[in-house]
Amino acid sequence: MAKTVKIGDRVIGHDEPVFIIAEIGINHNGDVQMAKKLIDAAADSGCDAVKFQKKTPDICVPEHQKNMPKETPWGDMTYIEYKKRMELSEDDFREIDEHCKKRGIMWFASCWDEPSVDFMEKFNPPCYKVASASLTDESLLRKIKSTGRPVIASTGMSTMDEIRKALDILGTDNTVILHCNAAYPAKNHELNLSVINSLMEELDCPIGYSGHETGLFPSVMAAVLGACVVERHITIDRAMWGTDHAASVEPHGLKRLVRDIRLISTLRGDGVKKVTPSEMDVLKKLRRITSNETKDPGDNTG
Repeated sequence: MAKTVKIGDRVIGHDEPVFIIAEIGINHNGDVQMAKKLIDAAADSGCDAVKFQKKTPDICVPEHQKNMPKETPWGDMTYIEYKKRMELSEDDFREIDEHCKKRGIMWFASCWDEPSVDFMEKFNPPCYKVASASLTDESLLRKIKSTGRPVIASTGMSTMDEIRKALDILGTDNTVILHCNAAYPAKNHELNLSVINSLMEELDCPIGYSGHETGLFPSVMAAVLGACVVERHITIDRAMWGTDHAASVEPHGLKRLVRDIRLISTLRGDGVKKVTPSEMDVLKKLRRITSNETKDPGDNTG
């Protein structure tokens, strides 16, 4: 039996409904009210979870970047000031926690440093996300592993050897691996969705997809190929100021994406070839010679 991972009340696996994550990330632009609007968009669309980012800027921003000038909608400031401006406070996250509970949707975060893991533990998250940029941070992986919570790890800009080394730390019993191209936006000819099947063949854990492309079709195709998790960035407006908005999905597109992914299991069926009930009337009308196999069980005229 294929391995599964339990996240909240959901079982994640290749024979289970696709787990759809709306990544808010930093598309709230430091505004908790915007974060709540994005949570509403995800919940209204039928997503299973929303994901945020949590960073400690003093740790995550390289020294040579901290005092670089940055033009922002809030005026000119240093890069470190900008990164701090974009972080939500503990009170903000408490509002987010309450709002997600009210809307009936899970939430969690990708933690980019160890103090951020300690911060998130206050909220009893259903899992942790490892961002592509953090996949080789072995100390952070061990910190996340020590919580005992499930892990979803993206693999953008990573080699197979780096993925294997990460799994040596995280283990495969409670980990989901996501194929990803980390460019924003990702180019269609570089998405390489066949990697989903390659990862499914090699790794003993559920495989999903984190998409940074601008359209919807690649994410639907990923689910068709067997991705049991699909994650996409979301935004209220792709024209908003910020680094991630252009590669994000707006609310109307998110509804279509969730609808199409949910339809896949219905279209796939059980793989058993049979005459369906709605075909019986057509069979009686059009087939000249009917075998015993395709006779209507209720037809006693034969």
